[in-house]
Amino acid sequence: MVFLTEHIKHFKQSVTITNPLLMIEKILKKSFDKYYEAPLGAWKYFVDLCDQVEFAKKDIIKEADKKEHYGYFLIQGAVGSFVWNNDNYICLDLLIDNDFFGDDLSLLSGKPSPIEIKALEKSSVLRISKTNIDKLRQTPMGSLLFPIGDQKALIEKEQKQIELMTLTAEERYLGLLQSRPELVQRISQKDIASYLGISTQSLSRIRRKIK
Repeated sequence: MVFLTEHIKHFKQSVTITNPLLMIEKILKKSFDKYYEAPLGAWKYFVDLCDQVEFAKKDIIKEADKKEHYGYFLIQGAVGSFVWNNDNYICLDLLIDNDFFGDDLSLLSGKPSPIEIKALEKSSVLRISKTNIDKLRQTPMGSLLFPIGDQKALIEKEQKQIELMTLTAEERYLGLLQSRPELVQRISQKDIASYLGISTQSLSRIRRKIK
């Protein structure tokens, strides 16, 4: 009976340890399947090369004017990337649960960049070193997935630039509200306004107008 009890205890501990990793692998796969359906084993290999780290709200994940040494996947929480300009932070990007992020400018160039990445909520993050990223890129699956990810990032960046140049502030806000409603609900009005390229006062007027 003692042996059976210990065996059950050990089994429960194993489940507790293993299941979260399997869940993360499935989250990674689901988040990328819309671009390419890689096998679950590819994401298991990815997770094995990562560390899971926790950040409190307002923690700096990557400092401005420093070199980036990691890529990230946001398991849960919210983060933003910012640059300092004329005594004010400009928001370049906002992300919530289940998305990849990082200072690609620094990571790809190997040089410091002005980008700061900050946790906007308590966040759980997978972190992979530049060394392990390069290792992944050399694998058959990595050589396929990384170009797809790079293409996705480029398309999103160009789409945002087009919207900034061709849409009104109200149209940009309505588009964000329609495509990413949870982002609007969870991120501060100040950061949303900066991301849209408008003042907080302008965003307040738009919100009052469409209510």
